[in-house]
Amino acid sequence: MTGEYQHTVDVKGRLFIPAKLRDELGVPFHICKGIDKSLAVYSQKAWEKIEGRLADMPQRESRRLRLELFPSAQKGDPDAQGRVLLSETLRKYIGADKDKSVTVIGLGDHAEIWLACRWAEKNEGFTEESLEDAMNQLL
Repeated sequence: MTGEYQHTVDVKGRLFIPAKLRDELGVPFHICKGIDKSLAVYSQKAWEKIEGRLADMPQRESRRLRLELFPSAQKGDPDAQGRVLLSETLRKYIGADKDKSVTVIGLGDHAEIWLACRWAEKNEGFTEESLEDAMNQLL
């Protein structure tokens, strides 16, 4: 998954998921709290992989991770217009309960939903040097 898409959470809490990402994610997909006050969006296959890893962990560690991840997670099943209803908990987590502008980005194996102003700040931190360092690590 790749790309950066600007959207708005509507008054009912719905967010349009770009068609390209919907096609790659499949239906249903899963939305949960992510890193840096973003939301992580996983395909069903990726979500099952997460669940499998949790099942292989010792119960105490698995429970701790489940308590952080699952209570606020939700299935994404877009309506005919490609919108998903984000729960109030997830909207508040990223700040979309007040600021409705969000950025949806593809990150290869999953997508993320960011408050647009927070993504802009994060994106400003990426420099030519940091990109060069990243490319040198990969190539």
